[in-house]
Amino acid sequence: MDRTGDRIRARRMDAGVAQRDLAAAVDISASYLNLIEHGKRPVGGQLLRRIAATLGIDLALLERPADPSLIDRLLAASARLPQVPTEVAQVEDLAARFPGWTGLITAQAQEIMSLDDRLQMLNDRLTYDPDLAKALHGVITAVTAIQATATILTGDGPVDADWQARFHANIRDDAGKLAATSRALVAYLDAPDDLERTRLSPLEERDTILNATGYHRPHLEDPALPAPVPPARPGVADLLARYDAVYAADAEALPIESFVMAARDLDCDPVGLAAHLGQTLDRVLRRLASLPAKAGLPDHGLMQITAAGAVLLLKQAAGFDMTRGSDCALWPVYTALGQPGRCVTARVAVHGQNDRHLICHAVAVAAPSPLGPHAPPVMTATMLVRALPKPPDPLCLPVGLACRMCPRADCAARREPAVPATQL
Repeated sequence: MDRTGDRIRARRMDAGVAQRDLAAAVDISASYLNLIEHGKRPVGGQLLRRIAATLGIDLALLERPADPSLIDRLLAASARLPQVPTEVAQVEDLAARFPGWTGLITAQAQEIMSLDDRLQMLNDRLTYDPDLAKALHGVITAVTAIQATATILTGDGPVDADWQARFHANIRDDAGKLAATSRALVAYLDAPDDLERTRLSPLEERDTILNATGYHRPHLEDPALPAPVPPARPGVADLLARYDAVYAADAEALPIESFVMAARDLDCDPVGLAAHLGQTLDRVLRRLASLPAKAGLPDHGLMQITAAGAVLLLKQAAGFDMTRGSDCALWPVYTALGQPGRCVTARVAVHGQNDRHLICHAVAVAAPSPLGPHAPPVMTATMLVRALPKPPDPLCLPVGLACRMCPRADCAARREPAVPATQL
């Protein structure tokens, strides 16, 4: 749907210009401008330029729609607080008219989501972590012992000097244990400082590091390049080292120069590339998603999940703005879990203010359990995503980001109702 008329009306109202005055200034009738603003007449060319010049704004502000990923993030922020009514129908106008405020809203929503994740993580620690339970038990035991000894020393009856010395020594020892355990607890539960407070987990911090280079690791492609300084946090360093180990094996099996040439020849078809190069499909999927922008190939997104649906890796791309909170079961990566070893290929349509058309290739791979052949294998599903230029057709698989954000009432996979759109 062409929203140019809506943008003209919004900008005219922002400038405080009456409809009849703008119509007179661009030499059209007020009734014709009214039809344009309500989307009943097309507008472009010289007339659109005159309107932009009269309103004193850049022509691109009238021609260019709002960023679809920004709109999706606004809708996600709204879905997280369904009890607060929002004008969902006007979300594109908000993003187009006030991109700065929109960026602030989405950034704050993301930070709140990260804080919620950390709160859940701390709650899980308090509930399930045996080491933490043991430490808390140690604190309680030390406090109880100190309290009991202090009660004896401050009681009404006299205490022999030798026993006083023993009790004082006990208090000193218990206080030392209490101090050491308390320091360990503070270090264990302490939140990151203000500069790092949005990177609330090692997984998120690893993704931030990888996202800075598009998940491309140049030093693993060319040994002559210096390796980056490893992260300070041990958990992040371990996760990054595991990613690099897989990346290095992929790069050795599929050298970048020959792989890029083959990808161009086969139009980045992962199934064709796997057959042509004699490599596994999951390796080809990872390799396509890790190529640098200078390779001149389409931007690819990548998602890896466990058999339980937990997201191991998530690289966003044009048209693919998934987050770790997205949980639509219709994405091909979840379908692949039920068909290990088989490539699941699907064209999908992501519903929203700006419907998107994506091609997805997914495969699930089983690895032997480290516990031995008697244990179930470890399953990992990988999905490669690329945006397609053509609009979605009726045969595309309808998917969403989350049930609360998806208005498809007839979806068989729906788990909860969508947040209703509030009309002005």
